[in-house]
Amino acid sequence: MISPLAYVDPSAKIGSNVTVHPFAYIDKNVEIGDNNVIMPYASIMSGARIGNGNTIYQGAVIAAVPQDFAFTGEETIARIGNDNVIRENAVIIRATHAGHETKVGDGNFIMTGARLSHDVEVGNRCIIGNGSQVSGNCRIYDCAILTSNVLMQGNTRLGSYSIVQGGCRFIKDIPPFIVAAHEPIAFYSINTKVLEHAGFSETLIKHIAQAYRILYKANTSQRDALLRIKEQIPNGPEIEQIIEFVQTSQLGIIH
Repeated sequence: MISPLAYVDPSAKIGSNVTVHPFAYIDKNVEIGDNNVIMPYASIMSGARIGNGNTIYQGAVIAAVPQDFAFTGEETIARIGNDNVIRENAVIIRATHAGHETKVGDGNFIMTGARLSHDVEVGNRCIIGNGSQVSGNCRIYDCAILTSNVLMQGNTRLGSYSIVQGGCRFIKDIPPFIVAAHEPIAFYSINTKVLEHAGFSETLIKHIAQAYRILYKANTSQRDALLRIKEQIPNGPEIEQIIEFVQTSQLGIIH
């Protein structure tokens, strides 16, 4: 159902069983899949590509124009996957350059007042907390959590199953499976409760904890720490993920 009090550009492509409430705004060059709900005063701007089963709440803006001095008016994309909840006044900004996309995967919960800036990539089943700000070109891997009012600086990465405590800010990468806290931000612990809830075995959690003891507490270089992890801990996808994340970090990881 599309309310007659909503504005929907005639060129917008809208799937089946989509509810558009009064006073919502849907621009040209927009594609919306099936079973979506667009609440009053939500704005779906040019360049939005929205999958299926999403709920977009009041005042949210999808595919806002980039706040980037390199932007010169190109047609760019903000692509939203399936089954996401985007709460009130959240803003998702489209990419800066033609051919690029801001991407949000499936099953994410983006809370009130959160902002995802240009060219950000968010995986699946992530939580972006109230008022958190994700700057341009950041990447958030699957099942990661930003709690409230976190500031994620440009080009940084947040690893899978990691959580950043409220009010923190960071300018370096946060590797997977950990809790990051304090000011200045630092490694705090393994994200044990979330890992247990996700079905990680007790043995695997111990292996992850051992890897981070070597990485952060062995009083050796990062290179040697990674070698020790490879030598001393049984190999598996999660241990490989830690090693690969650290090795490919362009900005370095938090202390």
